[in-house]
Amino acid sequence: MATSTATTPTNLLDLDREGMRQWFVAHGHSAFRADQVLKWIYHQQQTDFDAMSNLGKPLREWLQQHAVIRAPAILSEQHSSDGTVKWLFDVGTGNAIETVYIPEPNRGTLCVSSQVGCALNCSFCATGAQGFNRNLATAEIIGQVWQAARRLGHQRNGARRITNIVMMGMGEPLLNMPALLPALRLMCEDLAFGLAARRVTVSTAGLVPAIDELSSAVDVSLAVSLHAAEDKLRNELVPLNRKYPIEQLLAACARYSKGRIKRSVTYEYTMIDGVNDQPAQARKLVRLLQQVPGKVNLIPFNPFPGSSYRCSPEPVIAAFQQQLMTAGFVATVRRTRGQDIDAACGQLAGDFMDRTTRRERIRLQVAL
Repeated sequence: MATSTATTPTNLLDLDREGMRQWFVAHGHSAFRADQVLKWIYHQQQTDFDAMSNLGKPLREWLQQHAVIRAPAILSEQHSSDGTVKWLFDVGTGNAIETVYIPEPNRGTLCVSSQVGCALNCSFCATGAQGFNRNLATAEIIGQVWQAARRLGHQRNGARRITNIVMMGMGEPLLNMPALLPALRLMCEDLAFGLAARRVTVSTAGLVPAIDELSSAVDVSLAVSLHAAEDKLRNELVPLNRKYPIEQLLAACARYSKGRIKRSVTYEYTMIDGVNDQPAQARKLVRLLQQVPGKVNLIPFNPFPGSSYRCSPEPVIAAFQQQLMTAGFVATVRRTRGQDIDAACGQLAGDFMDRTTRRERIRLQVAL
């Protein structure tokens, strides 16, 4: 039987299918064993190698010595009056991240975090206001999905409680590409969660080179945090815009959409009272998006401590939406969910130690 020279057991949640096949082969085992183990982990949600009955006893004993299946531990679980569930996950050294499940009649969406905090400091987001600690590992990203599936009673071939996954939790996903890509592949992998590519969405504040990298690496849906139709205002709302202004961002969106059947970009637009919600701004948005059409998702601003912003009144949001629809755009208003447990869009803050100085934040924002 092959032996391993590793001193620390490998967390198998860090490996997508190809990574796990390579790992097994590198240690003298057949590649097909990876497929068997993947099904045990993700279809059966099994962590005990002894229970993996189609593996020989020597291999099970070897795995016990050289591998673990370890997802972040759940510190707390909160239930909203509207059915939304929020988990606080332990990611070590006193840090915790948040993950949210949003049930609807025809779908169940899981909002997943990619970083402990966020360095981009978007002015309307609670996570950015808290600062940045570190990137999550692949096991910590896919582990959120795995733990949620266990808690919800999700079954890969039965009750599919999780039908959609959005990388819209804490952090900027495209600043953590090495860990993000294997996690996305596992979300879409038939031997894991088996979601259709269109049901997995990555949201970004607009890292142009990383959008191009994502396009060449995986086929998933893209959402862009736009929030303004002109650079001056977007610079205030999304400081990253100073590095990658709107013209560059839309060009990247056009490249991402090219060649993808039924794969247009979703533009996220947080509605902030008196800031970006007036008719003139809707007209600017219409003119802007004629270059690269896509769905517009209007998001009522959700308050958090320390913010001076207020949500646009419902009639203002409705009028803004109507202007977009009259111009021929698909425009939806995201229903606010989980606000009573601070689980709504823009409210996730987790519990972590900020390791970024102001100088470091500026460096991360402009030197990407």
